[in-house]
Amino acid sequence: MALRSTRVVVVVALACCGTSRPELPPVRFANAPPATVVNDRRPVPNGVETSRNMLELDFFDRSFQGPILRVLSLPEKRRARGVNSFDEVPDSTWFTNRIGVRDLTPEEVGKGPGGEDDGPEAHKPWTIHSTKPGGTEIGFIMTDARGVKYGLGFDGTDYPEVETGAAVVVNRLLWAFGYNVPDDRVAFVRPDELVVAPDAVVKDTQGRKLFHLDRKEVDRQLAKVWHTPDGQIRVVASRWLSGESLGGTPPSGTRRGDPNDRIAHEDRRDLRGQYPVFSWVEHLDLVRGNFLDMLVGSPDDPSRRYVIHYMIDFGRSMGTLPAIEKNLRSNHRYLFDWSEPIWSLGLAPRPWGHHWAPPLLGVSPTFVSTGFDPGEWRPDIPYPPFVASDRFDMFWGAKILAHFTPAQIRAAVEAGRYSDPRTVDYLTQTLIERQRAIIEYWYTRVNPLDKFTTDPAGLCFQDLAIKQELAPAAQTRYLLKSYDRNNQRLSYVSVPAMPSGTTCTSSATLATDGDGYTIIKVTTERPGYVHSTVVHLAKDPATGSWRVIGVLRM
Repeated sequence: MALRSTRVVVVVALACCGTSRPELPPVRFANAPPATVVNDRRPVPNGVETSRNMLELDFFDRSFQGPILRVLSLPEKRRARGVNSFDEVPDSTWFTNRIGVRDLTPEEVGKGPGGEDDGPEAHKPWTIHSTKPGGTEIGFIMTDARGVKYGLGFDGTDYPEVETGAAVVVNRLLWAFGYNVPDDRVAFVRPDELVVAPDAVVKDTQGRKLFHLDRKEVDRQLAKVWHTPDGQIRVVASRWLSGESLGGTPPSGTRRGDPNDRIAHEDRRDLRGQYPVFSWVEHLDLVRGNFLDMLVGSPDDPSRRYVIHYMIDFGRSMGTLPAIEKNLRSNHRYLFDWSEPIWSLGLAPRPWGHHWAPPLLGVSPTFVSTGFDPGEWRPDIPYPPFVASDRFDMFWGAKILAHFTPAQIRAAVEAGRYSDPRTVDYLTQTLIERQRAIIEYWYTRVNPLDKFTTDPAGLCFQDLAIKQELAPAAQTRYLLKSYDRNNQRLSYVSVPAMPSGTTCTSSATLATDGDGYTIIKVTTERPGYVHSTVVHLAKDPATGSWRVIGVLRM
């Protein structure tokens, strides 16, 4: 991965006596600011690989072949790539730091990627050009009166407002989190405001034309979807992404022919770290077709093209999929799960089917916070980045998730345009409670210190567990051991946690030779809890002031 600001990591061999474990990891950082943007918009040559979405093959590969090959290959667990010297993910064609990096208003979260665009509802009639390829549910491709292209999805009659609402709510939350998503929105249309183009066609799952689509067939399909009491049809309208589709994003490896795609997808932090947010909203349907790579032209030079990576189609989230498919194992087990005790004959304890949502319009009966286990959630099929992930990836996702305020969450839910205000209240509160459970779970598995800086008071950092009121400041202390570049210990001090969650200390001794390269191991101690983070500091060559140049969690 090329970075706009080059970072050099030097690995130093540590001398040790016998079999004793080194006190510090051998990583060293360049004395430079962290990279914040990845240069992954280099021109892509002709011939970049395209992929076809084959559900059955995807299921077989990830549920059967993949687990078997993984066991036989005895893979080593490795840390995520695609992170900078602060263990953060820079902006790229995969991910853009939004919430927590800049102030997102609730209004911005509610509008999502569409911003000020008023959407297709204000521009009728809509002209249907084809059925929607790539899925099994009813859907159409249309253009509004402006000529803007959209995909249309609908609610089934069994669960009104559930699928369309979930599609938009999750779209808004994932966009605010930092991912690329299309402009999805709930809209209403009357059947007579839908016009069938003379050349409209029915397409198969691969997008191939099958036969002519006429008005009779459209009406037959529309008769299967939910209508409002006043005869309107509630839809989710997804604005068509610009560029050339390359098909679904490979869940592992890289896309051949793309010079910017240099990190195996299962090793990417921004993909591994999706687990906390996906478990938050129960985004189960992680088939390849719900990830999409688009070859786009540069705004400055359309002939210079590169790939942007999107996530699409969230209508089966927030409990929709288990409700529609009547599969209560969803969220708890894979569709085929090697870990499930087959020999128990179904008598083993089951964590599902014990808690139910209230009977509200737009709410799946299975979307609850009671009984939610943030560490045991499962998508429908294994997702290679999750299989390869570790607690550091989960912490990254959880701390971004923690930035969502109740007002921002409510704004995302309100974008679902639910007809019952109680639905908005219930979904907002459920998401808040699930958010809290996720943060609490993953903050106890990594040292939850963050925002390391230096000032005249010395080294400063935030204890995210204290700031979230998940840990008592009065029972927390930090042990700071400082070392020079060659692992020679300089000092060992203990400081108490501050009630605010932000602690600053100048007690640690810093190195004096050269640029003062100093390594400080900060260990957080609470009752029954000990975890460490290693912070690297040096003097800025331009100003002579101290600065943090690297963070490594242990």
